[in-house]
Amino acid sequence: MTKILIIYTGGTVGMIYDDKTKALRPIGFNEIRNNLPELYRMGIDFYVYAFNPPIDSSDMQPEIWSELAGIIEDRYDRYDGFVILHGSDTMAFTASALSFMLENLSKPVILTGSQLPIGKIRTDAKENIITAMEIASMKHSNGTVMVPEVCIYFDFMLFRGNRAKKYNAEKFEAFYSMNYPALAEAGFDIKHKHNYVLPSPTAPLKVHKELDANISVLKIFPGITRKVVESILNVEGLRGVILETFGSGNATTQPWFIECLENAIKRGIIIVDITQCDGGSVELGKYETSQYLQNIGIVSGHDMTFEAATTKLMFLLGQHLSHDEIKRLIEVPLRGELTIEEQV
Repeated sequence: MTKILIIYTGGTVGMIYDDKTKALRPIGFNEIRNNLPELYRMGIDFYVYAFNPPIDSSDMQPEIWSELAGIIEDRYDRYDGFVILHGSDTMAFTASALSFMLENLSKPVILTGSQLPIGKIRTDAKENIITAMEIASMKHSNGTVMVPEVCIYFDFMLFRGNRAKKYNAEKFEAFYSMNYPALAEAGFDIKHKHNYVLPSPTAPLKVHKELDANISVLKIFPGITRKVVESILNVEGLRGVILETFGSGNATTQPWFIECLENAIKRGIIIVDITQCDGGSVELGKYETSQYLQNIGIVSGHDMTFEAATTKLMFLLGQHLSHDEIKRLIEVPLRGELTIEEQV
């Protein structure tokens, strides 16, 4: 029988309405289990690791990602797959971080949750948990797992974790993946799209627990001032910056702006250019406005999501690599998080 470990971190999926406080409060996994008797009819041998107290996803931190990676590492040989119950607000960050931290992953790690608490009559929690469990347990006829990677399952769709983004706070369809196809879709049957799934590695699992969160985000907008830019680029201990630009990587060409970025780069700060658009890719040099960035040493984030870019930068900065090696690896797809455009 397939053995699955459910890791319950918290989130809306584990909330109930408290009549006294008139607000939602977190509950333990036992109460979730009581609302989900279907778990016992699935034919899956499942076990639970529950965070106590449960964590609101808004409080998610790199230290918890390291703890999650360690939980999976310590139990990796005992289970066929892992399902992480997680709040949706930062789920894409956690999925992206774990994808980089779990090198040579050959078992499914599926994150899921819900938009409505499991105690609500119209909750989406039951379907999300049940199908995530089913996907985590599915194998090919030769015994290999269907999805040997970190994924997000939500509202009938399975996405690569480092390609997904939460885009809606009210719909059950909370996530999408603009730059990469879904890995599976659940209807009457679960239809896998095997050609989009990462190949199963042959090397043993290697877990990286060190992350460096000394990064900042510079999102440009018309009218941004030098004082704002300098305040972000001159944070003490800063090692990396995610630069959110317009369109395919464009930014203002005002001399003071380019000078600020160039000065930061000369101090050893790595600046990664990603687009503010949810879909599409950075193409440095395509327009004159991005040639300036390319010329001073800005690194292209290609089509990475904000969540993937930030966690990848934290991951690489934590690996004690050389400055040049980090810049090189930013532009290399490590876990399927980006697409390299063909040069024409």
